[in-house]
Amino acid sequence: MKKLICIFLFAVCCGNMLSAQDIKRPESYNYLRGLEAMQNEDVSEALDYFEKDIQDNPKNGYSYSWIAYLRCMTEDNGRALTAANKAIKFLPKKDGEYLSFAYGTRAEIHLTLEDTAKAFADYSGAISIMPQEKSHYERRAEIYYEQGKYDLADADYRQIIQIDGGNTLGYMGIGRDAVAQERWKEAVKQFNYVIKLDDNYAKAYSFRAEAYLGMEQWDKATDDIVAALTINMDEKARKLAYSLHEPAFSMLISKLKLKAKLYSDTPLWPILIASLYEDKKQYEQAIDYYEKTNEIEISSVAYQHLSSCYYKMGQHAPALSNINKALQIDSTDISSIGIKAKIYIEMGLIPAAIEEADKILSLQPESDYGYYQRGWFKMQNGNYSEAIEDLSVVIMLVPQVSLAYCIRGSIYNHIGKTDLAQADFRKVIELEANKPDEYDQIPFAYHYSGENDKAIAAMERIIARDTTDEGSYYDAACLYALMQDKENAIRYLKKSLEQGYNQFVHIERDYDLDFIRETEEFKELIQQYRKRTATQQQADTAQIKTEYTSITEIPFSKEDGVCKVRCQINGLPLHFVFDTGASDVTLSMVEANFMMKNNYLTPNDVIGDRHYMDANGNVSVGTLINLRNVNLGGLNLNNVRASVVRNQKAPLLLGQSVLSRLGKIEIDNKKNLIRISQFR
Repeated sequence: MKKLICIFLFAVCCGNMLSAQDIKRPESYNYLRGLEAMQNEDVSEALDYFEKDIQDNPKNGYSYSWIAYLRCMTEDNGRALTAANKAIKFLPKKDGEYLSFAYGTRAEIHLTLEDTAKAFADYSGAISIMPQEKSHYERRAEIYYEQGKYDLADADYRQIIQIDGGNTLGYMGIGRDAVAQERWKEAVKQFNYVIKLDDNYAKAYSFRAEAYLGMEQWDKATDDIVAALTINMDEKARKLAYSLHEPAFSMLISKLKLKAKLYSDTPLWPILIASLYEDKKQYEQAIDYYEKTNEIEISSVAYQHLSSCYYKMGQHAPALSNINKALQIDSTDISSIGIKAKIYIEMGLIPAAIEEADKILSLQPESDYGYYQRGWFKMQNGNYSEAIEDLSVVIMLVPQVSLAYCIRGSIYNHIGKTDLAQADFRKVIELEANKPDEYDQIPFAYHYSGENDKAIAAMERIIARDTTDEGSYYDAACLYALMQDKENAIRYLKKSLEQGYNQFVHIERDYDLDFIRETEEFKELIQQYRKRTATQQQADTAQIKTEYTSITEIPFSKEDGVCKVRCQINGLPLHFVFDTGASDVTLSMVEANFMMKNNYLTPNDVIGDRHYMDANGNVSVGTLINLRNVNLGGLNLNNVRASVVRNQKAPLLLGQSVLSRLGKIEIDNKKNLIRISQFR
């Protein structure tokens, strides 16, 4: 809901005060009830009363002005604009307060519709009617500022000062314009005066800090950042804090640490210090202050960040320990579950990671994040068809996210479905081409579309945004490997590793790097950087397997050289062939029809809109079905895909679509046992 446009007018109009004795404002029942509803902040009721008043008084410009205002607040822009036009048409020309209000409302609507010229004209019209009203000067100055017309913006801010010299708004505006033009001394002068008027105004300190940074006066700048943060944790001050580099960063940290000592009973200061250290990739210092945060007040957020810091350092055991502590506080927190899944992935425990993604989707069945994670994990596991299904759901839920199109397109390309791949890459280009400052996936889309020059330029632009981001260098390595440019691929991979990229399990599985994978340069580079963390990671993995592994033993029988196990499908006891070589779960037509006719399967379990059922309720060959529950030796899996095969004597196969989700599988032929190791 939008901010009030003209607060001054609300008091005037709701009180039905007259600026001139000869102006007669409405006193009809519905109009007055509408004003009462406005005072009670009941938008729906107010609209209802004003609409009723229009039915009785179709030329009541006053009701139209409030309808326009309320619909503008609720972003019903079409009807808001219609009402504003009628308000301006029907309001008495001598009632300047309401006319000015109507013009201001219409200007706001035009701004929402991105018609700056019409918005500017309406603000100018409002000012000509009510030259003493500050808000219209402020809004017009905003337009001038966005257009870079700082002299004109300053003129409007000076007009505000002339109307109300004790108001900080005009001085803040002139100071902000000076900052935009890098006229630092003039900016400081304006903000100094604002602070004299109101020494508790956080924005004045944070804007003055920006000016001091421009002048490289680090001590004064950091003093002002701390002052703004002290007043109300000002958002602009926080952004400035994260933007600092040496020597200003160390100065700020020292001052924040003093605050943490002075206010030792609040976690605000240590968690801010920790997050600043984490942002600068100083993970050990960040860990120290996140732990200090928890000493003051236990926080799942602090545990999340502790886990992330350890994860980025390649220390998986403490990463997993801390994320489990976060989940003990809130087991339904999606972000914590996602972090845990990432830890499992980097340990090579893909089935465990997929189970965490399943948990996300059980908590939020329409979570695009959950489907994206699961699709990404399945892609790394080589389950390409299932990865495509999950990424397709992401696209259905959030059709404007280019990442899902790009990953799906790369999978299509990898498995030879180039037409589908090209369609996805065209969509990536469509979504990102006109937003160069937001480039994300477009370098890969350009490459796959045969435009390597554009791909390189886009990647260089991404790297320039943050030259410390190891992920961008890794992406560049992938791009050049796809372009079969070994020299640059190795160069950027080395740069990413130097910057701290340590997701070696992903590197091993990333088919984008296949072109350089067998080169001596690649092998030497991975060996050089991986050995730095290998010992720690091996110890972590061993510890985690000891602490978090559970083993389930399932007996099997041998018939005709194959293993048969008992399991339940949607509660129906069956014997399946345990086949590690089969890709899917398969049922013969006999079992499928029996399950359908006895309510172990329902029509809702049939996937797709063809190969469905005949008139007698029989399932057709090739039908994909969803098994709601598969129970194997007490291990439950939900939503398992299975296919129906033609041969009525075909065995019931328990393939990789189930096995890959269970964990590590060992077959003990001496004891006729299947051992499944899982991570709790």
